[in-house]
Amino acid sequence: MIFDDNLYEAEFLSDLCEQYRDSLHINAEDFSRYHIKRGLRNDDGTGVMAGLTQICNVDGYYIDDGERIPREGRLSYRGVNIYDFVGACVNEDRFGYEELTFLLLFGFLPTADQLQRFRNVLSHYRELPSAFIEDVIMKAPSPSVMNRMQSAVAALYAYDPQPDDLSPENIMRQSIQIIGRLPALMTYSYQVKRRNYLNKSMYIHPVKPEHSTAESILNSVRSNRQFTDEEAKLLDLCMMLHAEHGGGNCSTFAVRTLTSAGTDSYAAIAAGIGALKGPKHGGANMKVAEMVEAIREDVTDITDEDQVENALRKVVRREIGDKSGLIYGMGHAIYTLSDPRAVLLKENAKALAEKKGYGDEWKLLDSIERLTPKVFLEEKGNSKKMCANVDLYSGLIYRILALPEDLYTPIFACARAAGWCAHRMEALITDGRIVRPAFKSLAQKQKYAALADR
Repeated sequence: MIFDDNLYEAEFLSDLCEQYRDSLHINAEDFSRYHIKRGLRNDDGTGVMAGLTQICNVDGYYIDDGERIPREGRLSYRGVNIYDFVGACVNEDRFGYEELTFLLLFGFLPTADQLQRFRNVLSHYRELPSAFIEDVIMKAPSPSVMNRMQSAVAALYAYDPQPDDLSPENIMRQSIQIIGRLPALMTYSYQVKRRNYLNKSMYIHPVKPEHSTAESILNSVRSNRQFTDEEAKLLDLCMMLHAEHGGGNCSTFAVRTLTSAGTDSYAAIAAGIGALKGPKHGGANMKVAEMVEAIREDVTDITDEDQVENALRKVVRREIGDKSGLIYGMGHAIYTLSDPRAVLLKENAKALAEKKGYGDEWKLLDSIERLTPKVFLEEKGNSKKMCANVDLYSGLIYRILALPEDLYTPIFACARAAGWCAHRMEALITDGRIVRPAFKSLAQKQKYAALADR
């Protein structure tokens, strides 16, 4: 029911929607008939080539004589292999998200002095404008942290003395401000939700300038402000791996689309947040959590692979879970044999998972990853290569870090802001044309009838 307090309106709208479904439905075969690339996807699931970028490369297969050949996934930021970047940060025991953000925005690796100055600028921008928390966030609480973040980013437009200046210098300044402020917008939005919707205490901690972005988030979210260096560096790893993933993903394409219209930075980034919220995109980590819970309820021992395999068959048969038949966290549009983000998260999460008492949960995800291709082959006859994607393990890491589920996708948004801003800058400088794909009209001609004759 749409309106609980007005049955008449609910029935009226329900009838109209039923009529809409009956009369305005477009048949699936029409898309094939007119060679429509639904979702801007080719028939084999790959994306339609719609642009050029120097920011990120995502690779999971190659074409040989017209045949798609799977290979291990590769991800590079500005030409730097993600394994090399993360490996250097781990070996040198340092935080990497700020350095990665610099690389994405400016196109080259910073010197030690440039990196420190950049960290100082980001830290400075973590403070929100005067009275912003009270006037924008606290006076309009939302049950969705993502929606609250989206509207708060849009509201920052009013606090910018040059919101519509599209010069590269001004766009870069806005980008760094948005990247710096998003974690604060997230944590304040969550605290206000706690008080207004969860009937829990709200706590707002002061920002510590010396903190990295990951440390700042843990400092803001935890009531006692206590966290270990190991925990903060694991969150930092998540943010590095979520920072960027090419121009064709839904949220980044949304940012580039709005940028092509000449709109302001706040409207463009708000659009990215709105797209990322969807369960088919950034919200997928929540769907993984729901699916895992359904499996836990169906089995008596999550480390028993026979029981897990049987539960996965029930998921595919639409007997448990959300009844979609999908195994969330498995499969990707580009990666075939492996998703490097999932590989890195899985490797780096294992030790802390065992230390924090989540060893069995880690084994459950490992079983899901290994058993899913077999289940799909036997249940659906689908022999397509299928690997775990980043969403399979990111939710477990957030659980290990004692982060509330309300923040799973918002943290993704905080990290991805670096990629969004890099693509916005690139689009402004290089694209030059408004995004304007075509749609084939199937509307049937009808004559206008006078109101009295209907």
